[in-house]
Amino acid sequence: MDVDRVRAEFPILSRNDGGRPIVYLDSAATSQKPTAVIRAEEQYYAHTNANVHRGVYALSVEATDAFEAARAKVAGFLHANDPSEVVFLRGTTEALNLVATGLGRSVLQRGDRVVSTVMEHHSNIVPWHMLRERAGIDLSFVGIDDNGRLRLDELDRLLVGGRTKVVTVTHVSNVLGTVNPVREIADRAHAAGALVVVDAAQSAPHRRVDVRALGADFLAFSGHKTLGPMGIGVLWGRADRLRDLPPWMGGGEMIREVHADRVSYQEAPAKFEAGTPNVGGAIGLGAAIDYLDRVGWDELRAHEEKLTRRLLSGVADRFGSRLRVYGPTDLSDREAVVSFSMPGAHPHDIASLLDADGICVRAGHHCAQPLMDRLGVSALTRASPYLYNTEGEIDALLDSLAKVDRLFAPPARTPPTPR
Repeated sequence: MDVDRVRAEFPILSRNDGGRPIVYLDSAATSQKPTAVIRAEEQYYAHTNANVHRGVYALSVEATDAFEAARAKVAGFLHANDPSEVVFLRGTTEALNLVATGLGRSVLQRGDRVVSTVMEHHSNIVPWHMLRERAGIDLSFVGIDDNGRLRLDELDRLLVGGRTKVVTVTHVSNVLGTVNPVREIADRAHAAGALVVVDAAQSAPHRRVDVRALGADFLAFSGHKTLGPMGIGVLWGRADRLRDLPPWMGGGEMIREVHADRVSYQEAPAKFEAGTPNVGGAIGLGAAIDYLDRVGWDELRAHEEKLTRRLLSGVADRFGSRLRVYGPTDLSDREAVVSFSMPGAHPHDIASLLDADGICVRAGHHCAQPLMDRLGVSALTRASPYLYNTEGEIDALLDSLAKVDRLFAPPARTPPTPR
């Protein structure tokens, strides 16, 4: 992959603050956007802007065609059976809330169990907690081992007895980078009669996501982490699952008929897309998918492995026990998400000091407090490189971390003066 060519297509990377270039290593939070995505959204608003599905005039038809073409593009990206399985929403959080709310109304009853994991993002925990509070479901969690991998023996125990109706799991941890064995989990869950919900927010930007191969019933991801605009995301659901799921918002476009005494609803995906959708965002997401396809998924994977290997080996060589990295050490089991701690240095202090060198990383609990509890920390610092980062930027991060380490290293003990 020609990284210099790629970088030239991301305008923000040319930003220079007082002679200090940006080293952007926070792509797990949001990715930067290539010119192709920015222009696609701009072109829509400049030349095609109209409301979709409602007008019979040419401009509205053109906007509708572009919107539905983006849906078809996402369906291809996910290897879905049909574009009607793709619902456009604001992001992963809204998608997971839709699923939790819908299943709470249609499937789950008091005493039923939902199984999550301790490595989930809050967006895949809080909606289920709301069901626990409101509907009396049991919410249980699968733990991890010391290498950051799920304890599938705990999952097996929770699947015994028939009470578990939903298993919800992240494809890739936004803290540990762990790639979870979703297909294996789905097969076990389905054998026990449970539905499977997958958070693909951290996998969709980095690897081919095949919903059929994963065996999921529902899957969600966000456009803004996948080179696309903010405010657009996707819920994919198996056609029969979406058919059985009730709508969660009411309004225009999602209805068949409304009368004073009755209402009937459209089929999916319209049933879940009440109101005016984010047409420009969907078109931008389609352009992002095209861009990633042009880069090549194998080339992207090889580049990210190279960056991750350089970072992990650099940490081991230069810091030893002074800097601890969390998650699997085998690159085949992780994505390019590297969270770490440094004794004596708070993650926010580390991030602030790195920022003084123009290096952008994330610090905090990363919306994953159950995982922080399991790891015995309150917060971590996270670096998450992507296709536009270079090995030189990884070296810059390591150099800056060395300065932080010197600042926070305990003073050397002075030997006692002999009498």
